[in-house]
Amino acid sequence: MPNINLLPWRAELRRRRQRDFVAGLGAAVVLAALVALLARLWVSGLIDDQVARNDLLRSEIATLDKQIEEILQLEQEKANLVARMEIIETLQKSRPEVVRLFDDVVRTLPDGVYLSRMSQAGRKLEFTGIAQSSTRVSAFMRNIDSSEVLADPGLKVIETGRGEGSSFSLSASLRTSAEGGDSQ
Repeated sequence: MPNINLLPWRAELRRRRQRDFVAGLGAAVVLAALVALLARLWVSGLIDDQVARNDLLRSEIATLDKQIEEILQLEQEKANLVARMEIIETLQKSRPEVVRLFDDVVRTLPDGVYLSRMSQAGRKLEFTGIAQSSTRVSAFMRNIDSSEVLADPGLKVIETGRGEGSSFSLSASLRTSAEGGDSQ
């Protein structure tokens, strides 16, 4: 006799397929949620690492900025010290210049010329005095012109007096070391 299954096998098959579909769908949802969670954790970890690197870079930049400020301050102090050293060196070099100047003024001053005042402004000199005659003033100017220390004599005023001689005022300038053939 033939076997006839009276059970609704199609309905049973449909229910089994539906149950497998729901289980597969649930597993897919759980798997998708797990993948999304892992991706979020991974991206969050990457962001945290980058934030940590950025913080490290910011702190290092701040440290370097402080060091740069210190370097700039040190460079400024160095420039100030170099300027001071140059001034001191200039003063040290000009020390013998004053002695040479007075020595040369005495050598260029002819007999019969008397200085009452001598002033210096920078490299310019002003001489004021009395001479027995105007020819003695011109001799003084010639001597200044041939001097190793003095140069560029220029007569400003000469007044001839009655008995005491001629009062005069003249200017000159100091030669630089290269001009005068400075022999030290």
